[in-house]
Amino acid sequence: MLVFYIHYKDKVKTEPPKAGIKFEHKDITTSLGPKTFVRTITQDRKGNIWIGSFGGVFRYDGKSFTNVTGKVTSARFFSVLEDKKGNFWFASIGSGVYYYNGTSFRNFTTKDGLANNRVTNIYEDKAGNIWFCTEGGASRYDGKTFRNFTTKDGLNNNDVNWVFQDKTGKFWFGTRGYASVYNGKIFTTLTNKDGKGFKNVWCIIEDKKGNIWFNSDGLWRYNGRAFTKFSQSCGLSIIEDEKGNIWTSSGQAQGASSVNSIFLKDKSVAISRYDEKSLSGKGPATTDVTEIKIGEGILLFGIFEARDGSIWVSTSEGAYLYDGKDVKKP
Repeated sequence: MLVFYIHYKDKVKTEPPKAGIKFEHKDITTSLGPKTFVRTITQDRKGNIWIGSFGGVFRYDGKSFTNVTGKVTSARFFSVLEDKKGNFWFASIGSGVYYYNGTSFRNFTTKDGLANNRVTNIYEDKAGNIWFCTEGGASRYDGKTFRNFTTKDGLNNNDVNWVFQDKTGKFWFGTRGYASVYNGKIFTTLTNKDGKGFKNVWCIIEDKKGNIWFNSDGLWRYNGRAFTKFSQSCGLSIIEDEKGNIWTSSGQAQGASSVNSIFLKDKSVAISRYDEKSLSGKGPATTDVTEIKIGEGILLFGIFEARDGSIWVSTSEGAYLYDGKDVKKP
């Protein structure tokens, strides 16, 4: 079931796009958020929550939801990014990328240079380039043109799940094949001490201490010298909160047994939180892992921490909110 959902799956400043198809729009406001598949939740500089769903892109101002794309397209959306200029980018599954400046939309597809119209994630690098993870490679947009990175350039798989730039400037790619590191010239497959690669990586982050966290056949941490495995399973999302705690989706820590569990229905661990104080060792102590459960049959995809400290969760049945005590619909 999880595979089914997922399958529907130079220093340049980004300027407003000059090409693409332009759409005018009219917002649709409702008291309810999306009830369907939600992959990404984020927050803009004004404090609004943005939700990318198969029912459209929703903006939540704390009181009501606005379907921003409802009058523009019926595309299914996977990812939302606000760039440094305050413009928005929406990734869709099958309809390419939509650029939104607050007034109008522009749609970018393979006709404009995008590697593939199935786009799962969006990232802005330190130079202001916008990266798109697609099923046909990674596309980098500099405000004028696209440059695509594929297996022809050394990427080990064209089905790209994630791209991320670390503090040293290197780029990390998670793919349906193996994870790769790109230094600006060549791609190197990430391997462990046995020389084996890490397969099907959906998320990569860098914590405040410079450690790299990613998911493969579990939750892994790489400190630049050695790899430490923290759990046997890990889902599609990893975040570090403001306190330095690490949150992961759909994973259970080794040896942990429902510590401080919170749930709507008593099935399936959905989120694990690793206390920052326990992360200096080889693995977390059982008592330092908090497990939060979200309902029988619900698939969990993403985790996001809002500026007020609340945790938002994207699922196969819409968005949920964890306020530190309860998991509920916003």
